[in-house]
Amino acid sequence: MLEDTAFLMADYEQRVQAQRTFFMKNKPFSLAYRVQQLTRLKQAVTANKSALIGALNVDLHKSEFEAYLTEVGFVLNELTDTIKHLKKWMKPKKVSTPYFLQPAKSHIHATPLGVCLIISPFNYPVSLCLSPLIAALAAGNTCIIKTSELTPNVSRVLTSLINATFASEYVHCISGEVEHVTALLAQKFDHIFFTGSSEVGKIVMQQAAKQLTPVTLELGGKSPCIVCADANIDIAVKRIVYGKMLNTGQTCVAPDYVLVDDSIKQTFLDKLVARITELYGDNAFNNEALGRIVNQRHTQRISELIEQDKVLVGGQFDIEQGYIAPTVMTNVDLSDAIMQQEIFGPVLPVLGFTNYDQVLQVIEHLPAHPLAAYIFSESKQTQALLNSKIQAGGIAINHCVQHLANPNLPFGGVGLSGIGSYHGKHGFDCFSHQKSVLSASTWLDLPLLYPPYKNKLSLLKRLFK
Repeated sequence: MLEDTAFLMADYEQRVQAQRTFFMKNKPFSLAYRVQQLTRLKQAVTANKSALIGALNVDLHKSEFEAYLTEVGFVLNELTDTIKHLKKWMKPKKVSTPYFLQPAKSHIHATPLGVCLIISPFNYPVSLCLSPLIAALAAGNTCIIKTSELTPNVSRVLTSLINATFASEYVHCISGEVEHVTALLAQKFDHIFFTGSSEVGKIVMQQAAKQLTPVTLELGGKSPCIVCADANIDIAVKRIVYGKMLNTGQTCVAPDYVLVDDSIKQTFLDKLVARITELYGDNAFNNEALGRIVNQRHTQRISELIEQDKVLVGGQFDIEQGYIAPTVMTNVDLSDAIMQQEIFGPVLPVLGFTNYDQVLQVIEHLPAHPLAAYIFSESKQTQALLNSKIQAGGIAINHCVQHLANPNLPFGGVGLSGIGSYHGKHGFDCFSHQKSVLSASTWLDLPLLYPPYKNKLSLLKRLFK
């Protein structure tokens, strides 16, 4: 293993250096070059749609509809949007120049960072690999990508697709185990983009700190749904079940638990059980809309969170098959195991509340700011109150997960749920340095700044007030 690691270190050092040489020789990549490369990626994804969807089905049992909605179609849409707007994003932004600096003009230039490392996760192995890649290439960088070893079939397709599309000194994709990540993190990158758990995110940040490499960490947390007394219960139930069961609960912004007003709690629970039964039946094992947990270890972990005496519906599991039935638990306490970690599966605990102070206490009791929070209420005043009080990466009102689909909204966490954000223009900014440029004229040179300073202080004080 030590020899293998040493070999990987040397190999990846050469790959990073080759990309750095290519970047330094060709920077900044022109608009035409960036659009050309993004267009090639779009063509490659389009040509490999069936292969990607098939691999997603094998690794995660994703239906074709869900695979296209959240993975392939999502990526194609982001490519279209980025290609369309890239010229505008690259244009230097003119800003005002104070009168005491005149005559001069000031601009902000978005410049590329250099050689970037993208480490992608298993839960959305296509979109969470290619979406940051799109942003990085749009911003004019070169990239090395590490795909998830937990989705080997998707990794195989992505590695082939990416490496056949791009020259290795521009973009190179690697699949492999933990030692590959270790060897990569030992290299000097100009930016590291990681999506995954908080535990691994801490390791990535520790390694990056050794090189003073900036990071974007897209992590997770326990994202609450707050269902208020005045909520449209039918809509709330439909959208919470949608958000929770999407990708079998393996979504970083999936509703992790529900806080529902005690006055409507029983009605909410009845409708929640009825909705799950309507969609998945009494036995969801063969339901095409329900995928599988990525591996037996994760399935075992989730199954151990289920307390059967608190289950209202579901509760069945098959460790070997990666199956967890859509499950609702009630009478849950904050001390229960299911409230101590991000669930990342199709199990939904429901707690009651009587006032909003209790809601805020529950959210603040948990160790990390949530990556997302969902507020169901028809009252603008209540929406505004909870929105102002809850610190979360993002908030959706009267829906779940959908804020991710808007490329004009930045997506990212706060505190332990993440560092930095991306999507659309925000992704371009994530992989760019905002370089300040002041261009002074020479036709006038005010003597105020230069010695001697005698009799100049009073004028300076009038200028700086």
